[in-house]
Amino acid sequence: MHSKAVLFDFDGTLADTASDLSRALNRIRAARGLQELPLEALRPHASAGARGLLEAGMGILPDHAEFKPLREAFLTHYAEAICVDTRLFPGMSDLLDAIEARGLRWGIVTNKATKLTRSPVKALGLETRAACVVCGDTTPHLKPNPASLLHAAKSLVLEPRDCVYLGDDQRDVDAARAAGMPCVAVEWGYGQDLQAWKADAIIARPGDLIARL
Repeated sequence: MHSKAVLFDFDGTLADTASDLSRALNRIRAARGLQELPLEALRPHASAGARGLLEAGMGILPDHAEFKPLREAFLTHYAEAICVDTRLFPGMSDLLDAIEARGLRWGIVTNKATKLTRSPVKALGLETRAACVVCGDTTPHLKPNPASLLHAAKSLVLEPRDCVYLGDDQRDVDAARAAGMPCVAVEWGYGQDLQAWKADAIIARPGDLIARL
């Protein structure tokens, strides 16, 4: 991968946000007199955001009459405590340092809305380091549509083939493939059955990326 830039999914790839997302879901459960669910039960669904956590924790899908109000409640709870336990994954800080030391740029491409992305990015000290931050409302379409990845490449004045995208969900790989961008699936995230995604590579630790660039 002769990449000129590295793009990261945020939740489950760049940062471990599962605890804060799970707390928002458990506040909804508590309001209904339901027991709190352990982080281990909700963590695999964190990459899917409100939709995935409401399905896992409440058994409610987007076509359910209660989905929209519960989604709004979830997002409100999350915004109120958005970066309490959120941290960069172990080894990620060293990876970002190594990318920058090589003179490469890096950015973030997430389905998370701008208003929910800005605070954790700033709190993690990434605001002035990221060459681009493309959010779920930056373009009209969410991943797996390639629009956000194409927007990121364009903002960096690069061809998609000159970037590499790291993600922890099938839709990350699908979006990268549709954009014509090399993609790497990460084992440290929330995804499962990574072999089935047919990414260009699978890595176990952030540092494993350096040898592939």
